[in-house]
Amino acid sequence: MKQLKALILAAATLVMAQAYAESDAQIEKIRERIAPVGEVCVGAECGGVAVVAGEPRTGEEVYNTACTACHGAGVLGAPKKGDKAAWDDRLAKGLEETLHNAINGINAMPPKGNCATCSDDEILNAIKYMAGR
Repeated sequence: MKQLKALILAAATLVMAQAYAESDAQIEKIRERIAPVGEVCVGAECGGVAVVAGEPRTGEEVYNTACTACHGAGVLGAPKKGDKAAWDDRLAKGLEETLHNAINGINAMPPKGNCATCSDDEILNAIKYMAGR
């Protein structure tokens, strides 16, 4: 009887060892299937191009890149490029106040018109370009 119990225990141990081995193999296959296929790295640390400060973009460049969507069509009351009367009304407060409003946002216009890459000088250039100055 003791030998039979020992034999059953040995068989159970072998079955469990085989089950664990299969589980480990299955887990490893799952890890391989869900492993990342690559990495994303942006910037000079990754061998990419570093952004170097240079000359500010012209008003026309900023307008064509960031401002034309709203100021080209006058969306939600945005003064259109070249609309002298609309721009004169805004500039009556002074260029500094107009620049302040453009940088911080006013009415429906978000800060910097959502041009996060625009410097204050570039925003000023865009205002002058749109106002025809």
